[in-house]
Amino acid sequence: MRGTGLLLATMILTLNACAFSRGTLGDEIKTDTINSIKKGVTTRSEILAQLGAPDRLLQLNGRDLFQYYRYDAKVGSLLLIVANFSRVSVKSDDLFVVINREGIVEEVIASKRTENLEFRFWPFGD
Repeated sequence: MRGTGLLLATMILTLNACAFSRGTLGDEIKTDTINSIKKGVTTRSEILAQLGAPDRLLQLNGRDLFQYYRYDAKVGSLLLIVANFSRVSVKSDDLFVVINREGIVEEVIASKRTENLEFRFWPFGD
C-alpha cells in the first residue's frame, strides 16, 4: 500500500509539462509601405495595389476607412494532471487609411506593437 502511494505521488509529480505556442493573423505591415502613403496625394487604387484588399472596410460619412491588421499571440502554459494554467499575450499592428469621396487618401493612422511581444509563463500577474 505504501509503495502504491509513493508510485502515485511520483507519477503526479512527473506527469506535467510546459507548452509554448505562438500564432499570427494577418500580413506584416511594413514601415516602408506606411511611409510611402502620402495624404492628399496617394489614391485608392495605389493603396489597393500596394496593400491589397483591406482586412476591414467601413463607411464614414461618405469616406472609406480601410483597416489592415496583424495580430501576434504568444501563450505559455503549465499543464498538470489536476489543473492547467496558461497566460496569453496578444498585440496588434494596425493601419487605418481614410479615403475621401474623390478617392484620395485623407488620413493615415498606424501602430506597430508586435515587435516586443514576449512569452510570459507565470499565469498570476506580472
